[in-house]
Amino acid sequence: MVHEIEDFYGVYLLYCLNPKYKGRTYIGYTVNPNRRIKQHNTGAHGGGAYRTSGKGPWDMVLIIHGFPNDVSGLRFEWAWQNPNKSRRLRAVPGKTSKESLFHYRWRVVCNMLRIAPWSGLSLTIRWLKQNYQLNFPTGLEPPLHIPVVFGPVVSKQIGKQKKSKSQSSQLPPSCQPADDKDLPFSNNTFCAVCCIRIQKDDKTLNCLHPSCAMVAHIICLAKHFLDDPAKLLPIEGKCPSCQVNLLWGELVRHKKGCHQNLSESEFQGVVEGESDNLSTISESEDSQS
Repeated sequence: MVHEIEDFYGVYLLYCLNPKYKGRTYIGYTVNPNRRIKQHNTGAHGGGAYRTSGKGPWDMVLIIHGFPNDVSGLRFEWAWQNPNKSRRLRAVPGKTSKESLFHYRWRVVCNMLRIAPWSGLSLTIRWLKQNYQLNFPTGLEPPLHIPVVFGPVVSKQIGKQKKSKSQSSQLPPSCQPADDKDLPFSNNTFCAVCCIRIQKDDKTLNCLHPSCAMVAHIICLAKHFLDDPAKLLPIEGKCPSCQVNLLWGELVRHKKGCHQNLSESEFQGVVEGESDNLSTISESEDSQS
């Protein structure tokens, strides 16, 4: 089954099948996995990376996706490529003589997903080729909100979701997005956290559950979700109305207009931005990611 993902930002791992270079890997960033693997296997003249050109065929075996934007994805790519240079990964042991490069890359990314800021993102670990799947090293299992899924993925541009009149009529006014210009604004909607009436220009978030009409101010809901005062952004929390567990990243994605695959882990399941050498992403930028 092919999964369609809107607003896709992913960092992938390639595995070389060429007997001359077998076992080599490559880490890259993409907004379109299918196009990118074709570019790698075509060669540098077809848009592929210089380091993979002429060494194919390559398999795209693993991709980490769900980054909020390209900057976040590029910083993750840089750190995965350069664990010895990233201050966040200094404690990760280097590659051992008995360890293949593929296993080492996997061990590094397992560590990354347990370290801030990446441990706080609503990411997904996707094995595109299940026969390459590796088990998590002991003690390096990902946080519970980061699922492991399988199968190919197709990136899709965000498109406006038009509801039919019958669908809209079944929803109470408070269930309509408070900032949706295509729908009439209801001044009888109250924040589910602070209970103050929501104004037309207020920034709000809605519950993702189809039967819940919860609307809340972004800041109010963030404070409601936060379990640690030292944190700036929450990871997840329960809807103040229906008590369904919600991922903060999915709420934000929905706010941006993503309506597909938001509940893959919850209720069930531009121009190419790849870079071969992120020399422009400095360690200072990595420390801010």
